Amino acid sequence: MSANPESIQQANLSHEELIAQVKDQMPDEETLYDLAELFKVFGDTTRVRIMCALFEQELSVTDISELLGMGQSAISHQLRLLRSARLVRSRRDGKMAYYSLDDEHVREIFDKGLAHIEER
Repeated sequence: MSANPESIQQANLSHEELIAQVKDQMPDEETLYDLAELFKVFGDTTRVRIMCALFEQELSVTDISELLGMGQSAISHQLRLLRSARLVRSRRDGKMAYYSLDDEHVREIFDKGLAHIEER
């Protein structure tokens, strides 16, 4: 197996040059902070369950609370967090609010995580 030209080039770099090269490729601190905050939202089973339900259908708070067997105030709290992370959105129809995924990126993020977990 021959060495990758890129790995040969990197092997010839000094330690300081290598560190500088890696640092240049990394996102800035604010972006990394925002990414960590996004992943924190996925760190709650209730929020993950809500997203799973919304993959299937646009639902109201009442629908979600019934589906998950939880109180409406608890569901509303979790939906606020999901909305602030731009993972779900709502639309109003009269007095009812219906929730859905914000966009297809949400499903892609979820599916990649699930594929990683199921990889064994």
